[in-house]
Amino acid sequence: MNHRSDNYNPDVLTCLANLSNDEVFTPPNLVNDILDMLPKELWSNPNAKFLDPVSKSGVFLREMAKRLMKGLETQIPDKQARINHIFSQQLYGIAITELTSLMSRRSVYGSKFANGKYSFCETFTHEQGNIFFERMQHTWHPSTGSGAKCTYCGASKEVYDREDALETYAYNFIHTDQPEKIFNMKFDVIVGNPPYQLSDGGHGRSASPIYHKFVEQAKKLNPRYLTMIIPARWYAGGKGLDEFRKEMLEDEHIRKLVDFENSNDVFPGVDVAGGICYFLRDRDNKGPCEVTNFINGEIIKSKRPLNEFSIFIRHSRAVPIIRKVKATEKTKHFLNVVVSSSKPFGIRGHHKPSKSGIPCYFTQRQGVLFVNPEEITDNYKFLYKYKLLIPRAPIAGQTDFSKPVGFYYEGNVRIAKPGEACTESWIVAFASKDLNEVVSFKSYLFTKTFRFLLLQTVVSQDVTRNNFQFIPDLGKYEEEYTDEMLCKRWGITEDEWNFIDSKIKNIGANEAGDGDE
Repeated sequence: MNHRSDNYNPDVLTCLANLSNDEVFTPPNLVNDILDMLPKELWSNPNAKFLDPVSKSGVFLREMAKRLMKGLETQIPDKQARINHIFSQQLYGIAITELTSLMSRRSVYGSKFANGKYSFCETFTHEQGNIFFERMQHTWHPSTGSGAKCTYCGASKEVYDREDALETYAYNFIHTDQPEKIFNMKFDVIVGNPPYQLSDGGHGRSASPIYHKFVEQAKKLNPRYLTMIIPARWYAGGKGLDEFRKEMLEDEHIRKLVDFENSNDVFPGVDVAGGICYFLRDRDNKGPCEVTNFINGEIIKSKRPLNEFSIFIRHSRAVPIIRKVKATEKTKHFLNVVVSSSKPFGIRGHHKPSKSGIPCYFTQRQGVLFVNPEEITDNYKFLYKYKLLIPRAPIAGQTDFSKPVGFYYEGNVRIAKPGEACTESWIVAFASKDLNEVVSFKSYLFTKTFRFLLLQTVVSQDVTRNNFQFIPDLGKYEEEYTDEMLCKRWGITEDEWNFIDSKIKNIGANEAGDGDE
C-alpha cells in the first residue's frame, strides 16, 4: 500500500541537496538550523542586510526571506510592499556559477530574471536583481607554464584555464582584493556554504581546500554575524590550513561551533572525510565557545576555549582524558618527535625497484623489493636499527569517524630488520638497536588508549608524525603494555575507558590490513 499523502509536495532544494559534489547543495532544514543561531530581533529589523556570497540554490536567501516576511509584518503591513523592501533592500547574494545564479533567482524571486514578468519583486530594473554573477578568470602566477597557480584561489592553470564554453570556477567573492566593492555596502549577516576544494594539478586526484578563503574574505567585510558550513578537517589537518586553523582557534568571537562526525547527517549521500561543521562568529561579543557534537544520534554540548590545544579536539569527552595524560606524564617529549616524517628514507611510493641492493618495504601488496643504496637517504639514522613500520594511510577509505576506527594491528605493521628500508607508504614509528624495545613499543601502539589519543588528531586517512602529539614518549620500553596498565598510570576512569573503547575498532590479531595506495 502507498502511504504517501496525495498532497505530497517535495522541496526541489531538498532533492538537490542529495547531489554528490564538492559544491554541495544545502538542505533547507540545515539552513534553518543555522539561521536559528542568529538573534531573533534581526528578522524584525527593516534595516538589517544579509549576504550569501556563495549562492547555489538560493536556499539561504529564500529561508531568510520567509523569516523577514513574518518579522516585518507589523512594520510593513502591505504584503507586496514588504516583498519589494526585503528583496531589494535586505537580501543579497553572489552566485558561484551562471547556472546557480539562474537557479538562485528562480528559487528566491520566482523567476530567473529578477525584473521579469513573474518575479515576486516589482522594483528591480536589472535581470540579476540582488543576486550577482560575473564570469571571472583566474589570475595565474607565474603567468606562464603548466604549473602556474591562481594567485587568489590556488587553482591549477593546467586544469582550470578553460575555453569560454566551460565554467572556470573563478568565484567572484574571493577573486578580488576588495570584496566590499561588489555591493558597496556593509552587511549585518554573512552566511553560506562555500565550495570545499579545487584540483591543484598535483599527483592523481590531488585537491586543495578552498573553503577557508571564503571565511577569510567574509571577515574582511566585518559583519556583525558570520556563519558558514565547512568541512571539519581544519580542526587538525588539511593542506595549507595551518594559519587558518590558528586564526580560528585564537578567535574568541566564535561563540558557537556545531560539529558532525558523519557528513551524511547533514548532507545525505555525500561523504566528506572528517565530517562537517558550522560556526557562528559574533563581532561584538567574545568568550568561550559553545560546542555541540552530533555523534551517532547523541547530542553533547560543552563550553570551552577553542585554543586550549594547538588543534581543535572534536570530542568534549576526550578533553579531560588528554588533560590527565599530559598532567600525569609531566613530559615535554611526545611521540611527534619520535615518529619519522613522511619518506623516512627518501623513497617515493611509486619508486621503480631494482634487481638487487637494499631490501625495501614497498606497499603491503608488493612486500619487500630492492632499491639501489645510492637512492636512499638516512637522515634519521634508522637504516641499521630495528624499525617498527606503520602504514601512512592506515584507515584508507574511512570517511565516517563516528564509527570505530581501526588504525594499527598485527596485520598491517611490519618490523624491519637492520639494513632494510621502506618507501613513503610507511612511516617509522620507532627504531632501536634492541629488538625487544621495538616489540615493547609495538604493544604500546596496539593499546586502545594509545590509538584513542591518536584519533583525536586524525581527520583523514593519512597519519603523519604530528598526529602523535598527545601520546607521551615513555622513554624506556622494556615491558608489554596493556590498556589496564595505561588507564591506571593516567588515572582514566571506568566511564572514560568505556568512551575510549567505543571509539577504537576491535580487530583480530591476524586480520590482514590494506592501507596500500
